[in-house]
Amino acid sequence: MKTIAVIFGGKSTEHDVSIITALTSIIRPLKTVGGYEVEPVYISKEGNWYWDAKLADISLYQSGEIEDFMRRSPKTHLLFDDGLTLVKSSQFAGRKQYKKVDVVFPAMHGTHGEDGELMGLLEMAGVPYVGCGPTASAIAMDKVLAKQVVESNGLPVAKYEYLYRDTYLRKNKAVVDELQKNLKFPLFVKPAHLGSSIGISRVTNDGELENAIEVALHYDEKIVVEEEIQNLIEVTLPIMGNEELKVACLERPIAKSDQFFDFDTKYMRGGKMGGSKTGAKGAQGYSELPAKIDKKLEEKAVELGKRVYRILECSGIARIDMLIDEKSGVVYFNEVNPLPGSLYAHNWRASGVSNVQLVEDLVYLAEQRFKKKQRLATTFETSFLKQF
Repeated sequence: MKTIAVIFGGKSTEHDVSIITALTSIIRPLKTVGGYEVEPVYISKEGNWYWDAKLADISLYQSGEIEDFMRRSPKTHLLFDDGLTLVKSSQFAGRKQYKKVDVVFPAMHGTHGEDGELMGLLEMAGVPYVGCGPTASAIAMDKVLAKQVVESNGLPVAKYEYLYRDTYLRKNKAVVDELQKNLKFPLFVKPAHLGSSIGISRVTNDGELENAIEVALHYDEKIVVEEEIQNLIEVTLPIMGNEELKVACLERPIAKSDQFFDFDTKYMRGGKMGGSKTGAKGAQGYSELPAKIDKKLEEKAVELGKRVYRILECSGIARIDMLIDEKSGVVYFNEVNPLPGSLYAHNWRASGVSNVQLVEDLVYLAEQRFKKKQRLATTFETSFLKQF
């Protein structure tokens, strides 16, 4: 029986979202599949690791009992010895528990997880893991870097500028003046490295711009400021695969022209923004699923999404967000989510892929990618050291 470690939580603003993804969209369907030993591995907001079957119970976090659990439980350590092994002290003095892991299923959104840091650790451990590798994850989680890479490959992106905290603190007024000179309102101001729409603001004047910059810099050292696309149709495309790609439905979140899906709308109010009551209710709130747009625009968006997935060397699963100017017919790349919230399971279900099949397919893709990499040479014999 294969052992799958599901790692979630972490020192991230998306800590709580990570818990929901792990427990509802990964652990539950993996247990439904059968044939797997599913081991929940929780990383606290302080960065401590815990491994226990009780960590799969959502009530532990809802009740606040997780704090008492961590005070009473031994911390978990990782052993890199021909793979990855979980280690923790048992209740009996001098004895330890060990669990060799066959596959890791990361569910850590945001910092220290989805940004490639966890994937780098798993690469060093030499264990198969689900999702994008360190390089693709790092690029995808930096909104500026992702735009630069995509733009350098000749694909359209919205006009944007970016800046760092130290630059803004030293040249506050000059920075704002330069942004107003180079960009046209309305603008979106975003932390460069966060997901779940945390710290994002839509602004229409210089006063709002300064405030939005300060809000974004509260969460990140680097921010991006970009022009709003006119005649906007926003779409998102979940993609799964390594070499061969499978796409889910092109989805269109529904919002009024002066609104966007912030964290509160996505998660706290169930996506209820008012307005249209049609469409599917998912992680993005109310949406058209599939998107009811012109067939040619749909084909353009799907093709762009697949090209971006390939350009950034994504693997396993990712979600490509795009912006369409309905009048000009131009499809712009917006950003990549290398670990879609709740795996975007609602969209895959609408595309004919059940939650159980989704996690099974992702585990299979992780193992296939690992086997392929094992065929590559990682050492090179030389006489270099004999010279010294």
